[in-house]
Amino acid sequence: MSTFHAIIPAGGAGTRLWPLSRRSRPKFLLDLEGTGRTLIQQTWDRMLPLTSAENIHVVSGAAHGSAIAEQLPELVNLLLEPSPRDSMPAIGLAAAIIERADPDAVVGSFAADHRIPDPERFAEAVREAITVAEQGYVVTIGISPTEPSTAFGYIESADPLAGFASARAVRTFVEKPDEQTARDYLASGDFVWNAGMFVARASVLLDSLARFQPELAAGLRAIAATWGKPTFVAELGRSWPSLAKIAIDHAVAEPLAAEGGMAVVPATFGWDDLGDFASIAPLGSSPDVLWVDADGVARGEEGVQIAVLGLRNVAVVQTPDAVLVLDLAQSQRVKEIVGRLPELERDDLL
Repeated sequence: MSTFHAIIPAGGAGTRLWPLSRRSRPKFLLDLEGTGRTLIQQTWDRMLPLTSAENIHVVSGAAHGSAIAEQLPELVNLLLEPSPRDSMPAIGLAAAIIERADPDAVVGSFAADHRIPDPERFAEAVREAITVAEQGYVVTIGISPTEPSTAFGYIESADPLAGFASARAVRTFVEKPDEQTARDYLASGDFVWNAGMFVARASVLLDSLARFQPELAAGLRAIAATWGKPTFVAELGRSWPSLAKIAIDHAVAEPLAAEGGMAVVPATFGWDDLGDFASIAPLGSSPDVLWVDADGVARGEEGVQIAVLGLRNVAVVQTPDAVLVLDLAQSQRVKEIVGRLPELERDDLL
């Protein structure tokens, strides 16, 4: 079996979870469940049964390096991007560094801010994805939809792949649909949610990228060639800004699926990207909350009493410098508030 390396892209500002999530402390650094482990720490915990600490690679922005190192003291491989370039450059740089040391290694990319309450079944799915990837596929792990959500992209699966427990060929990747289309997808049984989990041989991923985005692949491999040398930081700073800003879905997954080179392993575990307050509502409220003829979710600082009267399906969020009250049905719009803060000259709240 090939050596497996886990890549954890830790990016994004989590603007739909403002004011809990901030630019300086995004959601992957938060303990949203009250378990004592932040989301990135939980991601780390899920990786350890699959590989060693030395083969886990975290890619994040320079602003978060210290916090990540503090939360993950066993982390050896931390790559800090000079600026955000979306998921393909982040994942691709880690893959290119791994490829130089071991071209046959299998890499898997798993976001730092997802909630997966069943790590054993998660590990089973990843292990199957690794065996499929060893056959030359780029593999994604698809989440069985529980509702006709318009918040996620979808993956349409095709025929089962012979010799594997559940893997199927991928017919196409679909952007976030409207509600009726999502209902049709759910009814067909051929579609799963795209959670952005990808597994492939490092060489297969980079060679595929070289066909679809040759300049990006060449740039990443050039940077990786200096890894471990005194020139690495200078080369990263010089080349990184010129790299294409593109998601791995658009750069590799979509065009490769059209050629028949993508596979999907359907997930049997629960999953949530905790993308907004509606998604964290089932996790419960802070202890000091009084509901009177009201319901929803409330999060506040320890020792601060929150009381909600006569309101239904609401979120109340209190931090030392901000208070947010919203209808949970409008959870996707919280980023609009974040977008308005510069107009109020409140960049300190971002």
